[in-house]
Amino acid sequence: MRQLDTGKRTAIRLVCGRRSKWLVVLLWLVVLVIAAPFGTKLNDAQDNDAQSWLPGTAESTQVLDLSEKFRPEQIPAVVVYARARGLTEADRRQIAEDVRRLSSLRDHGIRGAEIRGPVFDRPTAPRAAQILVPITMDAAGWQQIGPAVDSVRAEVGEGGHGLAVHITGPGGTSADFSKAFEGIDSTLLFSAMAVVVVMLLLTYRSPTLLFVPLLGVVVALFTAQALIYLLARHAGLTVNGQSAGILTVLVFGAGTDYALLLVARYREELRRHEDRHEAMALALHRAGPAVLASGATVVLSMLVLLVAEMNSTRGLGPVAAIGVTVALGVMLTLFPALLLVFGRWIFWPAIPHFGSADPTERGVWARLGRRIARRPRLVWSVTAGVLVVLSLGLFQLRADGIANADAFTGRPDSIVGQEVSARYFPAGTGDPLVIVADRARGAQVGRVVAADRGVVPTGIGVPAGTAPEYRGRVLFEATMRDPADSAAAKATVRRVRAAVHAVPDADARVGGGTAALLDMEDAQAHDNYLVIPLVLTVVLLVLGLLLRALVAPLLLIGTVMLSLACALGLSTLAFRHLFDYAGEDVAFPLFVFVFLVALGIDYNIFLTTRVREEAAREGTGAAVVTALAATGAVITSAGLVLAGTFAALGTLPMVGFAEIGFAVALGVLLDTFVVRSVLVTSLFLDVGRTVWWPNGLARRDGSDHGGATAPSGPTVSRSAG
Repeated sequence: MRQLDTGKRTAIRLVCGRRSKWLVVLLWLVVLVIAAPFGTKLNDAQDNDAQSWLPGTAESTQVLDLSEKFRPEQIPAVVVYARARGLTEADRRQIAEDVRRLSSLRDHGIRGAEIRGPVFDRPTAPRAAQILVPITMDAAGWQQIGPAVDSVRAEVGEGGHGLAVHITGPGGTSADFSKAFEGIDSTLLFSAMAVVVVMLLLTYRSPTLLFVPLLGVVVALFTAQALIYLLARHAGLTVNGQSAGILTVLVFGAGTDYALLLVARYREELRRHEDRHEAMALALHRAGPAVLASGATVVLSMLVLLVAEMNSTRGLGPVAAIGVTVALGVMLTLFPALLLVFGRWIFWPAIPHFGSADPTERGVWARLGRRIARRPRLVWSVTAGVLVVLSLGLFQLRADGIANADAFTGRPDSIVGQEVSARYFPAGTGDPLVIVADRARGAQVGRVVAADRGVVPTGIGVPAGTAPEYRGRVLFEATMRDPADSAAAKATVRRVRAAVHAVPDADARVGGGTAALLDMEDAQAHDNYLVIPLVLTVVLLVLGLLLRALVAPLLLIGTVMLSLACALGLSTLAFRHLFDYAGEDVAFPLFVFVFLVALGIDYNIFLTTRVREEAAREGTGAAVVTALAATGAVITSAGLVLAGTFAALGTLPMVGFAEIGFAVALGVLLDTFVVRSVLVTSLFLDVGRTVWWPNGLARRDGSDHGGATAPSGPTVSRSAG
């Protein structure tokens, strides 16, 4: 403890003290007892309505806000009946009876008097019919969509005897999305927990030790969820299903990674020090900066998302930052205190006894380091070339949005109903354009809208004087010919917007579901160009401050970007030719970038901080081999844990989550097994001590005063500090 600098001594003594460690455990126990009840309420604080996802200043968001002045916010569910050979008289009687029963509903935002229909596909010998059931959004918001659609389904039944009955439209699709999100927290929690348990067993080979980091991440998750719940309820923090799901993955993945790194260093020090408290103090002193830098990189990268236009992306930033910050705090305080409480026996059966040999000296990573050291330039050039070739799959990336029909890994009823409806009715039925304009210019705006080739000209209410009014403005709807989530429908929105904006003094605005999709895609494209450079700048600054160098951070950033390109390229090929996904969400590249750069750089931080520590004693060349031998196993384990936790996103029945989980997991594995172990190692060996420029190590490292100038073999440092 005398060797630790004054700035760290107090905090480390608190965690590692013979008596104070019990105080740390007690404090976190109190926090858990207080936090757990609030953490379990996070689902109640989620805001999954349209405004929580849409860009705040978009035209569709403005129309959504304005439309609430005219009428309560509503989302229509469309009941579709179809019989290919034509509806029978019995079918028509059943449809009439269904309308009567639906008109008597008064629950979950359904007001029977507002039921519209039936509407038949043609006046004689109809083959299909539709009933429109508006669902009013009240205080329960979007959480009532699922129950409302279930109520409708209970009244209309499932069809049969040749009559197909489906519930589609925005209400039906939203209900299926809601069901996909049901239990997301528990699904991801148990999936991530299973991955962590398996990987910790494989890593530690100890059935007792795995419970300590597992307890730590559970405490971190409940605490983070409680903080986020309180901020959502009382400080206006926006939380939706997306950010809540990613929070679970991040806390489990990042928290376990930090635990693995700390345990690896603690195990080293236990072999060198008989007193476990001194061993832990030195482990925290040496591993702490790398863990803090890693956590700071993730937290700052997540906070950069606050500049995004997309409300869903902007809301994810503070949620993820809180989760990682809490995980960092737990793993640097509660986790080491618990290890000290249990003592060395917690490692049973592989207990690290004082004076025992360090197995990393003769391990696979030590042998790999020696082989790379023979011809490092050839190794890094070949490795980089292979990664570049694998990155060519990026040319097949189609990150321009996922249609509703392609958004689920299965085929829910709303998607089947959408396809059936499109055979008999205009494809945009049930999800119209919503136009708000000045009352005096309303009729002119209506004629302009009706004149567009993508709009069904009948049924626009303004010319007939049937549009609702509010303070000198009118609101009306227009049905499009194409499916609401299609490229053709989005093109219609662009044309209609240009046309109505040109009407003098109309102050017309166009919204609706298709307009919202278009605005989200435009905002996401803007965020990609803004957020990505800012995150790279943050990561570069953190690396520069940590390593006190410029060349090394630039090399590390370059390797991570190459890894990202390769992960995206390989993932795209898998999506096209293995999983048969139609495309990627517009947010896909940004999310994969943020998670891979912020989290993938962790492994380079763990490796290079150890290289820098050893370089002062034995020279940069030998230090690279030593660091690879010492950190290889733990970084590999950490990478497998993080990849596994992100892969857990694939358990959700939604293509967007599955794609992000697959790409991030693949990228983490590339970082772990290829970039960090081969590419970074060979680059550092080839560049030598110049990687530390402009730090003094670039001019004089340990090789100038007796250290090895060439890595003839691993020499894991025996220094006690």
